Amino acid sequence: MFKLAVVVVGGVLVGSATFLVWTSAGATTTPSTTLLVAAETTTLGVTTTLAPTTTTIPTTTTTSRGSLLVHGTGDVALDPVYIPTLAAEGWDHAWSGLEGLFLGDDLTLVNLECVPSDLGAPLDKEFVFQCPVESLPSLRNAGVEVANLGNNHSGDYGKEALVDGRDQLIAAGVAPVGVGRDAGEAGAPAVFEVNGWKVAVVGFGGVAPSPSWYAADDRAGMRNGKDTETMVEAVAAAEEMADIVIVTIHWGRELDTEPRPDDMANARAMIEAGADVIFGHHAHRLAPLEMVDGAAVFWQLGNFIWPHNSTESATTAVARVVVAPDGSIDACLIPAYIATHGRPVLTGAPTCGPGV
Repeated sequence: MFKLAVVVVGGVLVGSATFLVWTSAGATTTPSTTLLVAAETTTLGVTTTLAPTTTTIPTTTTTSRGSLLVHGTGDVALDPVYIPTLAAEGWDHAWSGLEGLFLGDDLTLVNLECVPSDLGAPLDKEFVFQCPVESLPSLRNAGVEVANLGNNHSGDYGKEALVDGRDQLIAAGVAPVGVGRDAGEAGAPAVFEVNGWKVAVVGFGGVAPSPSWYAADDRAGMRNGKDTETMVEAVAAAEEMADIVIVTIHWGRELDTEPRPDDMANARAMIEAGADVIFGHHAHRLAPLEMVDGAAVFWQLGNFIWPHNSTESATTAVARVVVAPDGSIDACLIPAYIATHGRPVLTGAPTCGPGV
């Protein structure tokens, strides 16, 4: 569906920022646009700037836009300790109940609630989740293009593992959002070009075990999903470079099925700044979809690749968003259920999108 086209380092947000431009593997391209950028590498606060290099960004010949089909899910934990079934059945088992749903769309986002790295040591906290690097190809094989790491488990194995996990996802062909070597990288969008549209995805984490989990100018971590001002800045910057802006955010309180007032206020602020879709997660419960000023807000998407702990926690859904050629948005929830540990299955048909 998509392949990595180029990684650009530049000042898109306040401070240095890295964003990914991904393009459809089958897209027709014209002679490319050439930019001059400075190659820059950063490792836990130490920055090395190389000589400027010429970076080529493919552009498409498409002058008219088609429709877009986007899916989003809640929490995914490819942790074989937490979900032993995955170790026994293989990583692809996690996605085998979805009937190839994500392979037929234009973009799929998940909240990856585990550290996608083999580095580090577990922190002293009640729950720590790590997904082995060998599990990551299953994400792409299932049709996942974006993984949000802005959550309260991406730092479970320390800062080195957090940064390495971001890099490991890129190596596996999945765009990471929500974390980075500094606040700029953590808030930078992954940008996709498909069907004549440019789509930017921004990730935030509003649930942190301590303030040190949030990225700063000189500290790796996740982009703060409670700081309304900087959230709005990141969304507005994404809106400047894209036609459609999608936000994936870890917020709320566990077991809540209704949005909290501060999350409602942040959602409105981000929508005013240019967000068209918001995928929320953290509560481990499914909450309703709401259309807010033409934007689709999925307040809580519940568990997804997760143990079957109870009927309530196993009841879930896939968020579906359809963007028409004129830019209007339709959205719905496709019912699903975690039938066995780590394996959701679709239990209903979509009420929006192709075939309806």
